[in-house]
Amino acid sequence: MLLKRLSRGYFVGKDPEAPSFYREEGNKKFQEKDYTGAAVLYSKGVSHSRPNTEDSSLCYANRSAALFRLGQYEICLEDIIRAQMHGYPERLQPKMMLRKADCLVTLGRLQEASQTISDLESNFSANPTKEASPCQILQRNVHNLKMKLQEKKNLPETLPAALTKAFEDISLKEENRQISGASSSISLCSDPLKGRYLVATKDILPGEILVKEDAFVSVLNPEEMLPLHHSLQSKWRTRITDGDLYCHRCLKHTLATVPCDGCSYAKYCSQDCMQQAWKRYHSTECALGGLLLTLGVFCHVALRLTLLARFEDVDKVVRQLYDEISNKDLCSPESQNLDKPHNYSQWESEEKDRHVENPVLECSVNGKYENNYNAVFNLLHHTENHSPEHKFLSALSISILCRQLEATSLPAYATGLPSSKPKAAMTPELFADPRVICGMVMLRHMLQMQCNAQAITAIQQTGSKESFVTSSRQVRLATGIFPVLSLLNHSCSPNTSLSFSGTVVTIRATQQIRKGQEILHCYGPHKSRMSVAERQQKLKSQYFFDCSCPACHTEELRAAAGPRWEAFCCNSCRALMKGNAVLRCGTRSCTESISRDHLVARLQQLQQKVEMAQKVLRNGKLEQAIQQLLGCQQDAKSFLWTEHTIVGEIEDNLAQAYAALGDWQKSAVHLQKSLQVVEARHGPTSIEMGHELFKLAQVLFNGFAVPEALNTIQKAEKVLLVHCGSQSSEIQELQEMRSCLLDLPPALTEPSV
Repeated sequence: MLLKRLSRGYFVGKDPEAPSFYREEGNKKFQEKDYTGAAVLYSKGVSHSRPNTEDSSLCYANRSAALFRLGQYEICLEDIIRAQMHGYPERLQPKMMLRKADCLVTLGRLQEASQTISDLESNFSANPTKEASPCQILQRNVHNLKMKLQEKKNLPETLPAALTKAFEDISLKEENRQISGASSSISLCSDPLKGRYLVATKDILPGEILVKEDAFVSVLNPEEMLPLHHSLQSKWRTRITDGDLYCHRCLKHTLATVPCDGCSYAKYCSQDCMQQAWKRYHSTECALGGLLLTLGVFCHVALRLTLLARFEDVDKVVRQLYDEISNKDLCSPESQNLDKPHNYSQWESEEKDRHVENPVLECSVNGKYENNYNAVFNLLHHTENHSPEHKFLSALSISILCRQLEATSLPAYATGLPSSKPKAAMTPELFADPRVICGMVMLRHMLQMQCNAQAITAIQQTGSKESFVTSSRQVRLATGIFPVLSLLNHSCSPNTSLSFSGTVVTIRATQQIRKGQEILHCYGPHKSRMSVAERQQKLKSQYFFDCSCPACHTEELRAAAGPRWEAFCCNSCRALMKGNAVLRCGTRSCTESISRDHLVARLQQLQQKVEMAQKVLRNGKLEQAIQQLLGCQQDAKSFLWTEHTIVGEIEDNLAQAYAALGDWQKSAVHLQKSLQVVEARHGPTSIEMGHELFKLAQVLFNGFAVPEALNTIQKAEKVLLVHCGSQSSEIQELQEMRSCLLDLPPALTEPSV
């Protein structure tokens, strides 16, 4: 009963009063020239509109106007078509047709533009209006557009913009015959102790693509979508979330979402994505939106995995489930080693007492590890390691979900799973009903999530739109399951890096990997972000193993010193302080000592001052922020080690403030100091170093420090190409900056910073 009340707080239905509210709010943003904000608010209006209604058509038409102002002409045309399909009022057609013609002219589609202008003039003739002024304005705009069209026709023919900016797909040089979506440079191995793992079959260079895999399943994270409290102020949300900006199926970024016809929550980048999602899972999920948001993303992924199983040949995995339940206790430790074949009599007779080249159950009959449901089903669920509380809550969540499914759409979610009993002996009453199988499979997937769910991330720009220097942050966009990525073991100092494009993950080597060396990935606890004790605790509690990677072994030997990004310095001689409860200067000639608690208290006070200065900076009070940050800088020098994280944070904030004032020289000086801290903590070839070099390149570029900028661009490219590839937005901007600088006249290329 409580859960039902909570799920009602997440309103995901269609509200007929909402479209006009969002349209009015969008109009306000449009008047303020915030066209992105306007487009998103119009999208919210579309989401609440019923199909083929005036509300729907008006929201689409208004959104097309915002997209036109943003220069997104192709998508603007799509919205114009949508507005017309949903019954856009005849009285308003001329204005929208004019916008359509303008888009077509700009895109170089001149024949279509001519026809649209001709239709528009026919419309004026067929529907004369008494309101002279608006009609005259429209006719004048048509005349101007005809002139623009004629000018376009006189220009030499060029390639369409869509072709010149076409995305060049990066594929693997040579695909692996053993592992789906993997390079031929790696091979799958299996070991009784460490399970499955990947090794290099030849020497691998930094930046080489090792795996390119689409998520078998992904669910967009609901972000901070708090339950509604039923009041006028909070009835409709105007805050923009990732759910408003990304397709709920392919995770493509878009300002022109196409909503589900049945709910206001699910949004897609196209009609095709919407139809695919409906066919594969959303037809079942649509009525469960509020409940799924209440139960959480892991429960949602478990349901979606089970629904997707209907589209694959799952006889093998269902037989395996029968076998596990019939012959073993699902929670017993001996049932968990899924790298070994289970109790299939034919497997046992063929493989007993002999070495098998690839004894991995998830592989197909031809020995290939595929990105399919069979591989997902066999991911370790670690039932014996989960706490009783976690298992109880997981089982409770799944049972609630099953009851709701039974009440709403049981035929849809149970269809496709076999209901006939296998030949092996089992409890008939347990497996005769497909609902039982669905519940068991969902619970299995729910328990797999903790160790196998992968965060799908995106780089989002932060800060003011008017800023000449881009700040960015990595955000967790969705939760996905990647069977091939799951083959990689963990290291706190990995030799690979992940990047995402929608639901596709690309794994690249970040350093030279020798033939026979294991391919390693970081599960989150990285040596540059956590101390060895924190990492060990995190990995043990979430992944149930004790990490013995080289980074952990090395740090354990010098654990007393602690990480340098958290270290203190001597107030007298600025040397590194060492110790536990009482810290002493590392210089033999210095007798300075101080309690750690005292320094930690000082650090907390400094952090509060930095946060206050950051708030002032965000409010645009630049001079005041600079004065506060310079005070923090002096305070930090008196007791923090030069590589301390807070020292770098202060320098980075000062760089932002001076950049906002247009003082590029001072901005570059502070950014270079921040860069030293980032390099000391994360390393010269880390992705963090790449992002910081990118910011420095922007500052130097804006300050016309040409030689320094070109040098920094080269360094940033070298790092970012390894982690992100040539198609990343940062790489493309770096290339544009270089091209612009090289085209400058010689008089402007003298050093200025």
